[in-house]
Amino acid sequence: MIEKLEEIKHRFEEVSQLIVQPDAIADMKKYSTLNKEYKDLEKIVSKYNQHQKVFNDIKGAKEILSNERDDELREMAKMELEELEPKFEILNEELKKLLIPKDPNDSKNVVLEIRAGTGGDEAAIFAGDLFRMYQLYAESQRWKFSILNLNEGSAGGFKEIVASVTGEDVYAKLKFESGTHRVQRVPATESQGRAHTSAATVAVMPEAEEVDVEVDMRDVRKDTFRSSGAGGQHVNKTESAVRLTHYPSGLVVECQDGRSQHSNFDKALTVLRSRLYDMKFKKQQSEIAGHRRSLIGSGDRSDKIRTYNYPQSRVTDHRIGYSTHNLPTIMDGEIGDFIEQLRIAENAEKLKEGSETF
Repeated sequence: MIEKLEEIKHRFEEVSQLIVQPDAIADMKKYSTLNKEYKDLEKIVSKYNQHQKVFNDIKGAKEILSNERDDELREMAKMELEELEPKFEILNEELKKLLIPKDPNDSKNVVLEIRAGTGGDEAAIFAGDLFRMYQLYAESQRWKFSILNLNEGSAGGFKEIVASVTGEDVYAKLKFESGTHRVQRVPATESQGRAHTSAATVAVMPEAEEVDVEVDMRDVRKDTFRSSGAGGQHVNKTESAVRLTHYPSGLVVECQDGRSQHSNFDKALTVLRSRLYDMKFKKQQSEIAGHRRSLIGSGDRSDKIRTYNYPQSRVTDHRIGYSTHNLPTIMDGEIGDFIEQLRIAENAEKLKEGSETF
């Protein structure tokens, strides 16, 4: 671990020099990349410096105990050791956590897709409830939330809705939400008061940039059509909605939320890139970790991850066996506790896997 930390410290010193060079200051993209790396490394180096100071203090106290005959000095050294050794262990664990490999997508924005699953009209209504939940959570995080495409349900909610979520560490927090969400409640459409189980699926995809995925436009068919969504007379009278069909993958993307065809094309292309990147990323993850199944699952829509039980006001995450009995507040966007518990569990899993490295 010390060897790794020394490498990080050396790189931090390099970046500290590179970031003040004229060519870096003149190139905003380069400066932004270096600035992000500097901040990430600074956290580790600062903790490592504390770690080394305590280590040297422990070493000094032990030398006094080994070589000093003065009882008063020996007693002081003994008291210092009793204080320093637990502190050293805490710093050791904190450094291990900081050295856990980060998901390369954690800092990315996301494309969020929610689709009604089994359950007919009730599934579409539940998909709408989930959309509102994420919208409120995004507001609490001060993220920007914008709809890219939607298909409304006949009794409310959405058969499908796609949104862009932008801000700080969006994927790092929302990545745990991919999978099947089940609801158990008496639907508004149920006349006899019987509880039903319905489902909606969520996909959280890191938003891909051009450098992440290169899309050959010769492989893409562009169609335009009149929007059927909200937006007033303008979108309904012009063919501003865009559909992109990517022949190699078979993916089809639609966007009709923008007021112009150009805007919808750009948004649709962003979604297409993100879906292609997500497919590529999941394949890589599968190959790297094919021998095991991650605690948070594969992120596929088929993974049943959470149940929202209205009669008991209970929400349960099946991946970590974590439940709360405050369903109304969860549906009002207060999902931070679930996200934090999943993050802790994932880090514990990564620490266990990498324990031999430390």
